[in-house]
Amino acid sequence: MVNMNVNTNETNVIISRHIHGQFAEHLGRCIYEGLWVGQDSPIPNTDGIRNDVLEALQNLHIPVLRWPGGCFADEYHWKDGVGPLEERARMVNSHWGGVEENNHFGTHEFLRLCELLDTEPYISGNVGSGTVHEMQQWVEYMTQDGTSPMADWRRRNGRDEPWKITYFGVGNENWGCGGNMRPEYYADLYRHYSTYVRNYGDNQIYKIACGPNVDDYKWTEVLMREAAQHMNGLSLHYYTLPSGEFFPVKGPSTGFNETEWFRTLKNTLFMEELIIKHSKIMDKYDPDKKVGLIIDEWGIWTDVEPGTNPGFLYQQNTIRDALIAGVNLHLFYKYADRIKMANIAQMVNVLQSMVLTEGDRMLLTPTYYVFNLYQVHQDSERLDLQFDSPSYEFGAQSIPKISAAASRDAHGHIHITVCNLSHNESEAFQCQLDGAGSYTATAQVIAGDALDAHNTFDQPDRVAPQSLEVTLSAEGVLSFELPAASVAAITLSQA
Repeated sequence: MVNMNVNTNETNVIISRHIHGQFAEHLGRCIYEGLWVGQDSPIPNTDGIRNDVLEALQNLHIPVLRWPGGCFADEYHWKDGVGPLEERARMVNSHWGGVEENNHFGTHEFLRLCELLDTEPYISGNVGSGTVHEMQQWVEYMTQDGTSPMADWRRRNGRDEPWKITYFGVGNENWGCGGNMRPEYYADLYRHYSTYVRNYGDNQIYKIACGPNVDDYKWTEVLMREAAQHMNGLSLHYYTLPSGEFFPVKGPSTGFNETEWFRTLKNTLFMEELIIKHSKIMDKYDPDKKVGLIIDEWGIWTDVEPGTNPGFLYQQNTIRDALIAGVNLHLFYKYADRIKMANIAQMVNVLQSMVLTEGDRMLLTPTYYVFNLYQVHQDSERLDLQFDSPSYEFGAQSIPKISAAASRDAHGHIHITVCNLSHNESEAFQCQLDGAGSYTATAQVIAGDALDAHNTFDQPDRVAPQSLEVTLSAEGVLSFELPAASVAAITLSQA
């Protein structure tokens, strides 16, 4: 039995809705086939964006979307992706599969997608192979509301009014695919390039610097020491690898055993150590927490599905992925005083996707359902949730069995989300609501009939939310039992 206590009178921070951000890179079938089919496609679409995927993503109320990469961003030259489609330059996507990129999905198409999703764009600029002038002109093209060469070109390309662009990343993974730079060199480049990411009119840009790769604490130290005063955010990238290594194998997305289940969840919990240690360095140079920690690439990365292009990073999505999503979101809420945005990788057909497509068919993944249930935490007040988790023991190792979070939304509803990491043991809960008043309780749970339970195009509803039985006593004690390997969301509505 896990005893929880929710103090409904104590609130401390707001959970930024941007923690539920997404990421769409020109990689595999994420953009082409997944999001973009073109206006002449037999697949129903709106301005070339496929309607089934669009509707599914609209239901998630995605707050921010990062584009065009990823590694692709630092070889992307934005001018090739504007103007008449037939006149756009073609290129080879050398990072991801060596396939031809026709640039039919460019700045106008991405920002149209953001309008249809009612989401804020997060543009990732090219430092690795681009110039300062190129980056300055892109910002001018998108946001200049007066007369200028780039604003006039935008108008000739069919967009009179400028767009509102809040988030702009000055480079991506510049310690690796973005140029194999030393932190000292990149810090100087960041100061240089970011100077020309200008605010035009009333558009105010939140500038995000390329931060560390996993546990590269020196990178964080150098960037904060040399450039903190010039940035609004610093990124962090960490992927959960089932084997703990990128090479020779990461581990399969399905067909894994109990040992691989446990090891994967243990690896995902390393995210907390990274947040704590990088935040401590940031606190040294930014004690007022003016610079946000932006975890703009995270999620599980497995071996690709057999028979698919290894450069397309297409993988299945199981109940294990649902737990990885739930656990990481709980960590981001826990440290929401420093974490201001997170972007799971990636939105469609790549890595830990919300949606998978095959031709004109589409399915929703277990991870999609977690984001759908958890969206109630967006911009809610984080509540003090106290509990002692029992241990989840496997052989000589152990990790916490339970991960949970609580918040109160603008309507006064209380939301509690809980993950049971154990592969074979259910858990009973009693949760005391201090000062709660009168509420009614409803709940849903995501579980599977196997550790690798997942949805397929032949069985698209094998893993989906189901009702969970909960009781709420007159004394404000909430009781429920959570199955093994499951994620639950409980809503307490004022009666």
